[in-house]
Amino acid sequence: MTSGLATLNAGRMTDEPETAANAVPPADPAADVPPDHLAINPRSPHFDADTLQRGIGIRFKGAVRTNVEEYCISEGWIRVQAGKTMDRKGQPLTLKLNGPVEAWYEDLGENPPVAKA
Repeated sequence: MTSGLATLNAGRMTDEPETAANAVPPADPAADVPPDHLAINPRSPHFDADTLQRGIGIRFKGAVRTNVEEYCISEGWIRVQAGKTMDRKGQPLTLKLNGPVEAWYEDLGENPPVAKA
């Protein structure tokens, strides 16, 4: 019996844990785009902590926005906080703005692949 660190790596058993060097890179770099719908609120079904850790850049109507609470590329909208106003449950009130939305991962450096409708 092998140690508890054995992992299944590309169909073979190894005693070394899988690392980023062992991981298979994506075949198409254009496939490395953010999801169509993402939210920063953990209560949302569209919340994904791993994706948010990478950093997402949002361009809305040609301007880069840093105050986006939620976005949907295919439907063409973003949600932004309405000032410092809170609802009765302590959650920020948001406004839904319609227009063209583009998203990209900020950790990919210059000229990353952009997801847009």
